[in-house]
Amino acid sequence: MLRRVNGSALVIAALVATVGALAFPVWSYADRAGTGQANLAAGTVNTRWGPLSASDRDLIVRVRLAGLWELPAGQQAVERAPTKAVKEAGDHLIVGHTDLDRRVRVIAAQLNVELPNQPNAQQQGWLQELTAATGKEYERKFANLLRAAHGKIFPAIGAVRNSTRNSLVRQLATDANQTVLDHITVLEKTGSVDFDAIANDTAALSTASPTGPAAPAAGATVPSAPPVRPDPGVTTSSDPSPAAPGQVDTARPEPSDPDSLLG
Repeated sequence: MLRRVNGSALVIAALVATVGALAFPVWSYADRAGTGQANLAAGTVNTRWGPLSASDRDLIVRVRLAGLWELPAGQQAVERAPTKAVKEAGDHLIVGHTDLDRRVRVIAAQLNVELPNQPNAQQQGWLQELTAATGKEYERKFANLLRAAHGKIFPAIGAVRNSTRNSLVRQLATDANQTVLDHITVLEKTGSVDFDAIANDTAALSTASPTGPAAPAAGATVPSAPPVRPDPGVTTSSDPSPAAPGQVDTARPEPSDPDSLLG
């Protein structure tokens, strides 16, 4: 009798194990918590302009935060900077973030995303550094703190612009891209940006191996590459470079607020 009970238990255990093995692939594909797809779904809400992901909302908040400290920094530069180049950079920061802030506030209201009203602790620290600096030290801190901040948000804008399914966020990313590139360009024109420091800071955060061709050998001449051209008879009409070299065309229509969300 005991042998019969033990045999039955073994059969039941084997059946449970078999069912579990069959069920596991279904569970493993249906419940992918921690994966990119699961995280995207978990943080996404539907809107009339398309799905709004956590990354989309993060960009909206980051654009707002940028204006909350960069506009005051620009105003300070216009009022205090000893050189024309730094004053020009400050002017661009004021104009760019006044425009961009209106756009982000309209979009945030449309998408029901809460925005901060104060710079974060790190940004407040940067403003304090600028306030305490004078002369050449002020110029150096202004150019490098702001250039580094713009350089960090620049790739984030591109990533969201590439992946977002929300048309309002896509337009905001396009507008922010133009503004940030303009600010990067004008900050570099001050002549005070430490490109070695930026490169070293970027390298410290990267784990990927370098790519591209090998370093050129000393004294060797690399053959010039042939031009890329369309087939004969193909005509074009677009102008890929509307602004002069070293300038960014930021002209665009006024932000639309059709529902008077900003009053």
